[in-house]
Amino acid sequence: MGLDQIVKIAILGAGESGVGAAILAKQKGHKVFVSDKGLIKDVYKAELAQYGIPFEEGNHDHERIHELSYALVEEGIKRGMYLLRPGQPGNSRVQLMGSGTILREVLAAAELLEHDWHVSADVWSVTSFTELRRDGMDCDRHNLLHPTAKAKVPFVRAQLESHPGPIVASTDYMKLFADQIRPFVPRGRDFRVLGTDGFGRSDFRAKLREHFEVNRHFVVLAALKALADEGAVTQKTVAKAIAKYGIDPDKSNPHIA
Repeated sequence: MGLDQIVKIAILGAGESGVGAAILAKQKGHKVFVSDKGLIKDVYKAELAQYGIPFEEGNHDHERIHELSYALVEEGIKRGMYLLRPGQPGNSRVQLMGSGTILREVLAAAELLEHDWHVSADVWSVTSFTELRRDGMDCDRHNLLHPTAKAKVPFVRAQLESHPGPIVASTDYMKLFADQIRPFVPRGRDFRVLGTDGFGRSDFRAKLREHFEVNRHFVVLAALKALADEGAVTQKTVAKAIAKYGIDPDKSNPHIA
């Protein structure tokens, strides 16, 4: 699906976060449907009606939900991340995380991975890396003070554990911002972070992302390199991607350029 097409989204959960996400998606021109198994508060019904967003309560119309492009769960929106785009079936698989406007680049990277390299890519929308870290730290504290109780699992680890492959997180901020969740991703998984470390610049967004190595091509490159280091693809595949996307391997490091 092209990124310029209208996306059809089902949001499961009509609390403050779910309704807010529905309104934001509607304002961006997408088609949205809100479904809640419980009763929706009148104030939220009024907001949905104001923006012309259809909704249902007391049940999930699974047939209608399955007709849409994506289904977003409100819990994930509130707790820091949710699966935005499941990847196609395939042998090699990666997990791509994106936050904010760079999510469009991450979605484009997922399409390139599947079309150009036959690598399946699940795309996760991160609503708050900070919330994911807070949750992980809370779990660590509980497990420290209750060593004989069942260990709590960080939300980010619980979400990613059943989705195999290396993890690549991308933001328009310094790498440290996404890297703050590193202790809480599934143990033993390759976790790579793309960010905009370096000196401030003024230019078009596309040029800046190319300079800071966070655009769709560098997301693809990071994913392929992680797979190559695991032996899932060859290192020659990574070299082919560098050539295919016109990446200069000898360009200056944006951290010091």
